[in-house]
Amino acid sequence: MGCPQKPAPQRQAAGLEGFSSTLRRHGQSLTRSTCRILQVNVGLLCDLCCRHCHLMAGPDRHEIMSAETMQEVVDFARRGGFEIIDITGGAPELVPGIEGFVAALAEITPQLMLRSNLTALFSPEREKLLSTCVRHKVALVVSFPALREAQVAAQRGAGVWEKSLAMLHRLNELGYGREGSGLELHLAVNPGGAFLPANQAATEKRYRRELQARWGIVFNNLFALTNIPLGRFRRWLERSGNYEDYMEKLAAAFNPAVIAGLMCREQISVSWDGYVFDCDFHLAAGICQGEKSTHVRDLATAPPKGTPIATAEHCYACTAGAGFT
Repeated sequence: MGCPQKPAPQRQAAGLEGFSSTLRRHGQSLTRSTCRILQVNVGLLCDLCCRHCHLMAGPDRHEIMSAETMQEVVDFARRGGFEIIDITGGAPELVPGIEGFVAALAEITPQLMLRSNLTALFSPEREKLLSTCVRHKVALVVSFPALREAQVAAQRGAGVWEKSLAMLHRLNELGYGREGSGLELHLAVNPGGAFLPANQAATEKRYRRELQARWGIVFNNLFALTNIPLGRFRRWLERSGNYEDYMEKLAAAFNPAVIAGLMCREQISVSWDGYVFDCDFHLAAGICQGEKSTHVRDLATAPPKGTPIATAEHCYACTAGAGFT
């Protein structure tokens, strides 16, 4: 992939105020605070083609992190002294060598997170990875977008519902989500269409009640995430005629109070080929960190406090309502 000097131009929503202008109008700016989180996107290969995916990940994608780049990321993690390392994708479980990568990073950071769509874990081939996660107490953040089969199928495909429930049961059996186990299990919920997520606290309460009562499933926390207008989700918005309205909803919900806690202020993202971005969404859009393309092997440490963060139209999704904090 690399990092282009200029991202490919995209059609802007008509009449939408530029995000940087909105920041200035509210007396805000977006700069990095202490960089304590390293997010690593290990590739676009996935067993699903979810409608809300900002990366357009899927079974036909071949971009995955090589063993050489994994080692360069491990070396950078040692230099950077990050408090949290967050492994994402695609489906990270499908990347060759992921077990060793997880084990190596777990030795470096106080907290390691692995994001999963649940179905990619649903295979005997993933038992080694599960054992590695249990041994190193890796926190799992898993996608479970709805409490009804039809809604899950509409967003993520047929057969996903059954596999997801079975995998949640399996994770609970291993101790994930259970009090006192030290094995954290967090659910990630995305809306199924062109609307903002419901209140996170209310959604978590409802999920906790229904999952426990109907299937005996427990978890630690729930994150209600806004769909990012990039990738496959943006294409769906444009095809369905919802793009302009959705961007207006995001802009209308702009909340200046969340700027200080935005995730991009405390993290740096690395792509499967080792290039550095402010966040996974800029990675998807091809907006590199800083003024030029930089590979992780060439960074002595994380960007210093006060480093400017690039902005774009999709940043409205991170500042709508409760924001990506």
